[in-house]
Amino acid sequence: MSAQKGRATVKERAELALNDEFLVKAVKFTTERLRNGKKNASAEHGNWDEWRERGRQIRLHTIAHLDYYLNLFVDNARANGVHVHFADKGEDAVAIAMDIAQRKAAKTVVKSKSMVSEELHLNHALEQIGVEAIETDLGEYIIQLAGEMPSHIVIPAIHKNRYQIADLLSEVAGEKLEADTTVLAGFVRKKLREKFLEADIGMTGCNFAIAETGSMVLFENEGNARMVTTVPKTQITLMGMERIIPSFEDLEVMATLLPRSATGQKLTMYMSAITGPKRTADADGPEEMHIIIVDNGRSLQLGDPEFQELLNCIRCGACLNACPVYRHIGGHAYGSTYSGPIGAVLTPALNKNVAEWDDIANASSLCGACYEACPVKIPLHEMLIYLRRRKVETGNGKAVETAGMKGFAALTGSSAAMKAALAIGKIGQRLVVRGGEIRTKLGPLKGWNSYRVTPSLPRRSFRDRWEKLDREMDANRPQMAPDMKRRMEQIVKERGQGGGGHGGH
Repeated sequence: MSAQKGRATVKERAELALNDEFLVKAVKFTTERLRNGKKNASAEHGNWDEWRERGRQIRLHTIAHLDYYLNLFVDNARANGVHVHFADKGEDAVAIAMDIAQRKAAKTVVKSKSMVSEELHLNHALEQIGVEAIETDLGEYIIQLAGEMPSHIVIPAIHKNRYQIADLLSEVAGEKLEADTTVLAGFVRKKLREKFLEADIGMTGCNFAIAETGSMVLFENEGNARMVTTVPKTQITLMGMERIIPSFEDLEVMATLLPRSATGQKLTMYMSAITGPKRTADADGPEEMHIIIVDNGRSLQLGDPEFQELLNCIRCGACLNACPVYRHIGGHAYGSTYSGPIGAVLTPALNKNVAEWDDIANASSLCGACYEACPVKIPLHEMLIYLRRRKVETGNGKAVETAGMKGFAALTGSSAAMKAALAIGKIGQRLVVRGGEIRTKLGPLKGWNSYRVTPSLPRRSFRDRWEKLDREMDANRPQMAPDMKRRMEQIVKERGQGGGGHGGH
């Protein structure tokens, strides 16, 4: 089904976002702060491009040998006492998590650091069987109360201000809370601490999984992930199958790249490496630990020369902060769990459904800012072009667009046709040109001129001026000596004859 049937398009959602004055200001302010933080942190670190290349090589190597490292990780995790499950599809992962919750007769699940659970819509599934799922990351908790999706990978409530947050938390508190960040954070801290103590299951995502030890690693700034992984008796980790890295030595590189790229920090406040459930001598930790390794479309990229590098992503969100489109419209306009440039590629790639998401790849200027920001050098701007091509190749292109491209090809393929079109355009534009600019919002110019202006065609184009310029350059060009010219002509002639001779064999 096309994106235009049954749901709003990216363009329609973007128009709603652009008309939300607060959202536009909030997203611009926060992404600018994150972008500047990354710029300063990477410059201070030094040799940033060398570290990026090292990170890229680690990810390329790991994904190229993913089967080996996954098997090594699973063997080591099981040796540590972890129950490891594989989920081919999203619904399989949900079913495994629900089965664990039911076997434990769980009533509450506290969660942290898990975009994968958002991808699987796991909270809703747990609610269906009477299990309360509570997000404990502050931003995730806020949008859970609002009944919304994350609008940013790192800062999911980027589009909310403290007054809106105060209204949401006041409903939970049963009293009016002051719109003061200290007051609001204090209320959430107290509320969630109660949830930590009574929770039956702790659920997390996984920033990185260490193959050599079977450990899973979490990066965070709030400390709640440590509560989630130590207080409840049962822990479930949802892990995208590509989250593997070979060793703790490789983790050093990622621990340098990820926080600087995400928030401009040298290090996150907390980095936890969890290697199996609680041991006899441990003071805390889960008695039972499960890791659900999720495919859900990821393996479709393996062996694909255009999209395999998509699996290199470390979910830092730097591409969102750099993207001029995201910085104007925010994350909800993308219509899926993952937004920004990474979401525009990842969503159709995971679903292997260009038709359903046939408009999302167009939500980009193809400026390449996402590639420049990416700590592991994923060429997202090129992948967006590949998606656009596949859209056309699968018959999902717009008829008007296809006809327009054919007309453009015919026009630019003939110098005579191009010259005639420019001559007609110069005459026709007189009706709409004012001060050297075309501002009318009619026909195909409506979308463009709603936010910018179209420059008018010049009286004399470069093509018109070329003949005179060529003569001037030729007059000033040093002349080749006659004998040298004859030798060059002879060489060219011999090469032409030789090429023809070889071609005949």
